[in-house]
Parts: sequence; C-alpha cells; structure tokens
Amino acid sequence: MPVPEGLRGPDEPPHPGLWGPLRTPPIGCGGLSLALELPALVRQLRAAWRARRGGPRGPGGSHTGTWGESDKEEVEEVRRDVEDRIAHVEAGGRRTSGHADASPVERRGSYPLIDVRILKSKTSGQQGEVESGRRQMRRQLSFQRYCHASRLLRGLVPRAPPSLHLLDDDYLGQAAYMLSKVDTWNFDIFLFDRLTNGNSLVTLMCHLFNVSGLVHHFQLDMVKLHRFLGMVQEDYHSQNPYHNAVHAADVTQAMYCYLQEPKLSEQLSPLDVFLGLMAAAAHDVDHPGVNQPFLIKTRHHLASLYQNTSVLESHHWRSTVGMLRESGLLSHLPADTSQNIEQQLGSLILATDISRQNEFLSTFREHLESRDLDLQLASHRHFILQIALKCADVCNPCRFWELSKQWSERVCEEFYRQGDLERKFDMEISPLCNQQADSVPAIQIGFISYIVAPLFEEWHRFTEPSPLSHTMMGHLHRNQARWSRLLRADTQTQPRATEPRPGGEGEDIR
Repeated sequence: MPVPEGLRGPDEPPHPGLWGPLRTPPIGCGGLSLALELPALVRQLRAAWRARRGGPRGPGGSHTGTWGESDKEEVEEVRRDVEDRIAHVEAGGRRTSGHADASPVERRGSYPLIDVRILKSKTSGQQGEVESGRRQMRRQLSFQRYCHASRLLRGLVPRAPPSLHLLDDDYLGQAAYMLSKVDTWNFDIFLFDRLTNGNSLVTLMCHLFNVSGLVHHFQLDMVKLHRFLGMVQEDYHSQNPYHNAVHAADVTQAMYCYLQEPKLSEQLSPLDVFLGLMAAAAHDVDHPGVNQPFLIKTRHHLASLYQNTSVLESHHWRSTVGMLRESGLLSHLPADTSQNIEQQLGSLILATDISRQNEFLSTFREHLESRDLDLQLASHRHFILQIALKCADVCNPCRFWELSKQWSERVCEEFYRQGDLERKFDMEISPLCNQQADSVPAIQIGFISYIVAPLFEEWHRFTEPSPLSHTMMGHLHRNQARWSRLLRADTQTQPRATEPRPGGEGEDIR
C-alpha cells in the first residue's frame, strides 16, 4: 500500500505496493493506515510530526499551521499501540513452556505456544476467566499471525538465515567437507549445525536438492527455494530440546541415506526423491514441545480443529503447505501438479504419527511375507517412502553411541519439561514425563524394544543385503545393551520404579 502523499517526506520516493494477494483491509487510526508495514508507518508518524509542527508536507514544503492537542493524542496513541504490539510479539517469541532457564529466541512461529496464563484459567475451572483468556489470546494471535504471514515485521525483505559464504574459510571448508560425506551414516549433525552457524537445515537441503538434480528437474527458483527453507527452519522452535531444526536436519540426512539404498535408488523417480526430502525437512515444523494428549486435555484449539486425530502431524502438514504457497516455490508448476505434491506431502507427514505405528508395521510385514511389493507402482513406492520417513524419524538409537545418547537425553528433557508443566498446574503427568519416576535409560529401553527394533527389523528384511542396514542394526543392539547396563547401575544406586513403558498404540511418545 503506498504512503499517502500528504504524509510522505520531501525527499522520500513513492513506496510501491507490497501486499499483493495478502492485502488486508486498512485499519484507520488517527488518519494513518495500520495495514502498512511497520517501517512505513514509522515514516508516516515522523512525516506527520514534521508537517503538524509547520515543517514541509510535500515537495512544495507547504505549512498547515499548529498541531492541535487532539491530533497529537491520536498520533501518540498509534505510536504507543505499535510499540506495545511489537513488544508483545517479541515477548511471545521468547516465551517458553514454563521454563525460565531456557535460552531466549527471536522467532515467532505460526503455532501459538502454550500460554500458561490461559492454561491456568482452564485448569482453575472459572469459566469467566477462561472466556476472557480465550478472547485475549484470539486478539493476540490475530496480530501475531498477521505479522508472521507478511514476514515484514522488521523490514521490507524477509530475514533469511545467513548462508555458508558468511562464515570464515576454515568453517566453510569443514562444512563443505562434511557435505561431501553426507551419504555416510556417521554424519554428525550437531557438528554440522555449529559449522553452518545454526543453519544446518537450509544448508543441507540446498545441497541435497542440487546433488539430486531436483533444482534442474523441477526448474526451481533458487531464491524461492532458499526463502521457503528459511521459513521452515525459522518455524522450528529452537527452545525445544528435541523437536527443533537440528532434528529436522538429522531426519533429512537419514532419509537421504535411505533413498540411496540400491533397492530404492534404481526405482525412485525425481518426484519421489523431492517428496521424501521435503517431508523429512518439514515433518515436525512448528512443533510446540508437548505431545498430542497434552493438547487434548488442555482443550487446545488445534485439538478441536483436527478432532483429536493426528493433531500435531496435521498442523505440520498444513503449515508446510502454507509456506509452500507463500514462498511461491511451486507456483510455476501446473495447479494439479502442485496440488498433488501437497497431498502426497500430507500423506507422508501424517504417517509419522506414532499412534499409527502398528497399522503401518502390520501392513509392511504383510507385503514382505507375501513378496508383493512392486516398486514400479507409484502407490507402492509411496508406501515405502512412508516407512522410510518413519524409520528416519526414530533412527536415533541406530546412530553411534555418542550421537544416540545426546538425542536420547534431549528427547527425555523435552518429556520432563512437559511433566513439570503438568505438575505445576495440578494435571495428571503424562507417561514418560515424570522425571522422578522415568529415567532416561528406562525410557530408551522401552522405546527401542516396542518402537524402534520392530520397525528396523522389517526395514532390514526389505533392504537386505544392505551394509547400511547391518550398520544400523549393530548400533541398535549395542546401544540397547548399554542402556540396560546403565539402567541396572541406576537401579542399584537409586532404587525407584524404572520399568520400561511400552510405546504402543495410542501413546504419543515422540
């Protein structure tokens, strides 16, 4: 929206329209339009101040007399409102799930983080406070979503993550060397994230899209691709110990290794590779750091929206589709093609719902026993992509011990944070979230026994003979034995109820 001529400075050029299809109805306040991006609004305020004080109003530098008290109050009210909203949004981006010791962040995702004040109202049983809190949250989120969708909160150009060329030569060389080994299973994603200055997901995806020939095959615009990946990386909550952009990069690297399996690589089409990598990168985007049962029992609006079924996975998918459309990454493709890509991405991301583990595992076993998998069929290739993504999502116990242990501690820390939040508001503590009763070794033994091992045993059958699969199964068995030793040592030094819990049907543990 252009700046009104009467409020533009003498040397300020006309401002082009920026909103396009995202244009929102202008909101008038004190003669100024709040539909403008904030930098232009600040310029309007300054120009109005100069004009009302007798300064130049346009090219001619005309004067309009003194500034009345009512006009001054109106502009001052707009200024205070803008400052309050900016401060509120920034504070919301730094809010953690009840943990003051978490590191502050500057991101603001589309997902409404758990507001402990509203949660307290919900658990107190006072309906008046609940309704007031809900109205307040709706007002808050309307502005946050508006700013998030426009990407213009702090400037005219979306803030993209710094790329590799901004690093010094030593770091650049080490990161490039790691990318040359991206198809090896001992890839250390934590080291790679440090070498890329916290931009492991964007850097990794750009590299994989290039080496896989996807940029050329789909004629992708690199600017749009980088913008989309920047959105995805930004919308992962960095304050989450586990469900963050580093986890997404780790799953993407594992998925790429699986796509290189000889039994798969010879059959997959470029579209299959595109879908596999995209789904891996975005499969947990905007994850709040709590699980589905928590959202259901706190009556979160996403649980109502998706009818308590695959709530988080549905949100991850819808958020990904929104960012695809906002970035225009697929805008050059026919409408039916881009719609088909969106639907297949949804099918892959929804498959990561842990409550559907038995459903996919039994179907996979049936195919392997009947030997009827035909990778010439697009539907069978898509099913294998679903299984591969499920494997990549829970592959941490199949990594070498140092890496696997770090991931295990991170996911348990996220569980414990949810348990602390539930304890704080006198809610029933979810399974695996009680730090006093559920130790890290006990959680990991249960997770490996009931989730990881059954899935990877079938994957091993499918990919046989596969050096990668043999390596993963070796790590899995050694890590399970090591956790068992740690559990016995922990039980002897500090007796407590540490029986492994099954992560079976309906229990969302990841």
